[in-house]
Amino acid sequence: MTASTPPSPPFRDPRLPFAERIDDLLSRLTLEEKTAFLHQFAPAVERLGVAAFRTGQEALHGVAWMGPATVFPQAVGLGATWNPELVRRVGDAVSREIRAMRAKDDRVGLNVWAPTVNLLRHPLWGRNEEGYSEDPRLTSAIATAYTHGLRGDHPTYWRTAPVLKHWLAHNNETDRSTTSSSVRPRVLHEYDLRAFREAVEAGAVAGVMPAYNLVNGRPNHVSPYLAEHLRTWTDQDLLVCSDAGAPSNLVDSEHYFDTHEEATAASLVAGVDSFTDHGTDSSQMTGRLRGALERGLLTEADVDTAVRRQLSVRFRLGEFDPEYDPHEATSEFDTPAHRALAREAAEQAIVLLKNDGVLPLAPETRVAVVGLLADECKLDWYSGTLLHRSTPLEGLYERFGAERVEFTEGVDRVRLRTAAGAFVHVPVAADAADEVRGAEGALDPALLAGRTDLPALTTDATGTELALADWGEGVLTLRAPDGRYLSVADDGYVRASADQPGGWVVQETFSLEPHGNGHLLKHRGTGRHVCVSADGLKVADEDPEVFELVVTERGEEAVTRAAAAADVVVVVAGNDPHINGRETEDRATLRLPGQQERLLRAARAANPATVLALVSAYPYAVDPEDVPAVLWTAHGGQAAGTALARVLAGDVSPAGRLPQTWYADDADLPDLLDYDVIGSRQTYLYFEGTPLFPFGHGLSYTSFTYGGLTARVEEGVVRVSFTVTNSGAVTADEVAQLYTRAVEASVPRPRRQLLDHRRVTLAPGETAELGFDVPLSAFAFWDVAQDRWRVEPGAYELLAGASSEDVRLRTAVTLDGEPTLPRAVVAHGLAAAGFDEQRGIEIVDRTKVSGDAVTPADPAGGGELVYRACDFGRGISGVTVEVAGEGTVELSLDGGPALAVLSPATPTSGPYDYVRLEASVGAAGVHDVHLRLRGPLRLAHVGFSG
Repeated sequence: MTASTPPSPPFRDPRLPFAERIDDLLSRLTLEEKTAFLHQFAPAVERLGVAAFRTGQEALHGVAWMGPATVFPQAVGLGATWNPELVRRVGDAVSREIRAMRAKDDRVGLNVWAPTVNLLRHPLWGRNEEGYSEDPRLTSAIATAYTHGLRGDHPTYWRTAPVLKHWLAHNNETDRSTTSSSVRPRVLHEYDLRAFREAVEAGAVAGVMPAYNLVNGRPNHVSPYLAEHLRTWTDQDLLVCSDAGAPSNLVDSEHYFDTHEEATAASLVAGVDSFTDHGTDSSQMTGRLRGALERGLLTEADVDTAVRRQLSVRFRLGEFDPEYDPHEATSEFDTPAHRALAREAAEQAIVLLKNDGVLPLAPETRVAVVGLLADECKLDWYSGTLLHRSTPLEGLYERFGAERVEFTEGVDRVRLRTAAGAFVHVPVAADAADEVRGAEGALDPALLAGRTDLPALTTDATGTELALADWGEGVLTLRAPDGRYLSVADDGYVRASADQPGGWVVQETFSLEPHGNGHLLKHRGTGRHVCVSADGLKVADEDPEVFELVVTERGEEAVTRAAAAADVVVVVAGNDPHINGRETEDRATLRLPGQQERLLRAARAANPATVLALVSAYPYAVDPEDVPAVLWTAHGGQAAGTALARVLAGDVSPAGRLPQTWYADDADLPDLLDYDVIGSRQTYLYFEGTPLFPFGHGLSYTSFTYGGLTARVEEGVVRVSFTVTNSGAVTADEVAQLYTRAVEASVPRPRRQLLDHRRVTLAPGETAELGFDVPLSAFAFWDVAQDRWRVEPGAYELLAGASSEDVRLRTAVTLDGEPTLPRAVVAHGLAAAGFDEQRGIEIVDRTKVSGDAVTPADPAGGGELVYRACDFGRGISGVTVEVAGEGTVELSLDGGPALAVLSPATPTSGPYDYVRLEASVGAAGVHDVHLRLRGPLRLAHVGFSG
């Protein structure tokens, strides 16, 4: 007799629904096994044949960190295409390369941590490169397209499982794990939540990642919004993955909880399902989870809920049905189609900001290409390793011929002389292999160490000429003649060893600090100064060397020579994505670094036909007055140089559009930590100044005319149509944009608000009729008086055109909506955070679990709140306030004298220990309520009684 094969368990049966299979698998796992699943690196369960699983594969604009892959333009560049269909194809290509790479390297994960949907509210945010736009509508459209590409189009099995980053209101790197974003209800619903919501509702999102910061005084990793909002937007299980190290921050830096067991339990109950902490070592987190279970802070049911969400993603990825997974055999990697798509995306991302006729360049033009980025193809922290590389110089060589292109970088050529009279020398390392940082792939590239196989710098009588680039804010790089950057490895020695600046802590940047008759050379990565020792240059805490900077040639001199000999000079300026504006570091200014300003002025003085090509991860405040043509592109990936050359030559008419406002001056910006886009008039939605270049701006090599705008309200939508005609002589794309404005709003509403857009290709003389069905909900605002969305009745202007300011057509529709009602304060009172206006107020957490309160940002100076149109009916006789802390609440009506001043007799025992205070107040009818707060006082609620 032969033994019969045991039947497969139900979780292996592809005929059963996923939910039933997940329940079966859960029932077979022990509590210890389930707890282990909650770390980023979930171990295998060999007795059940369940494989190990890792959450988190970076893929923001190509597969990142795992070695060579196709590199597409930065996310902000993809946003500048205004082309969701293109971005969907990019996401599709990225997901196919992930599958192909995973077939050869199981370190490559299928749970993709992308895209970033944080809105580009403030252009000094260090991670501006990671987002798509300052506008929630455009951001959600691009994010939805990318996630659909990442997901794939199979109805059951997903190619990859995208996770949106970073929930929520996260736009500052400065003190990012301890700062709180004060987000009033209208900003929360109309701005920050909206980009996430529309992407999740589209059905191709597997989860979200909470951000490091706090919102309204509460860490995002214990945010009630995960349950109150996120999980209500879809019927699918969403996997919430913590950001790296954030679970520990709840205790270690934020001090929000006393113990890690309390913090871990609170995160899990709030909705975090996977903990990214302590790298590959899961023992710390699983120990905390066991401790929380033992203390009764968690139940096994809480653990089951989180594990079920993870398993839901794994089943959708086909892990348990390899024979049915249509993506299992995917092998497309670095295909001709992917290379062509990378070039197409780079071309579509280029924005022509100004053109006085110098572009496009004639075929026989003699071009000088100059600038720190003229021969660079820069990568950022979330890039893969380049398989192909195209710089602006290489692109122009290819397009115009090397004999017609002159190049100079514009760096300062310098030598460093020691106090003893010797010069810094770079030893020759002829036998050293070339190494590209991250080429082999790394689960955590922050752990990659610098090279120690090359000789340290020494000194001799003549020294080595170095290329000095000043990236602004006193940050320098120094490069040896062989192209390697000076860097410092773990042993402290200075070597010419890096192919590019990079790393979590950049080791290739220095500062020159005046000291006596020379300078100290400070290594910024370690904070130490360079000294000269017997065995070479190194960084140390003592005996810093005083160097004399001997300039062999100024960059401006070389630029002047090259520019004067050319028909046109192209100045390629911008940023290095690892320096002055990146994850962990916000920018200090909109200004172009001083060295690059000088190069631009030198080029313009030598040759009036100057083109400024800005290649950067963010906007600059540049003066375009004396420059005939200005273009901008984000770092465009592997095909960046070819794309720029084709646009300069007119092979492609530029049609990128700005995804965020370019401000003219730092003075136009709010404080980086001011998240009230309404109150401080931020972004194109509310900004009342004159931008350098407006949201949606971008020029073309042809012209377009608009006509025939019609709009009608029917069946719950506003149907809008108009025509766009190519009235020029060049086939080109136009990005037609549709905006709205509430004509007579009862509350502050946007000056313009994007409703929809369409990118279309038109031949000369061709006309396209564009139609848009805009749901009535697009005209709604969050009514704080009723705590819900409301469409206000009245006239709404519809504006069609080429940018938020270049409006070509206008019409209006009248919507019925719901009437504005006064606040029913007798019945419901006032939620303190539901104000209409504020001055000097921050929103904070009412409790550690849920709810909001308000407090003065400066307790000594106090703050003021205004609640419009409060209906006291036939009359009230008393007011109550719920407060914690110490201080005073002063109540007045319509800006008149104080009617009541309430203050706790003694300070409460803690910020969450509220007391109820009462006072007599008489009022009837409808009035504006004004509250003035003083002292370290929290106000949660105001009630009125008759």
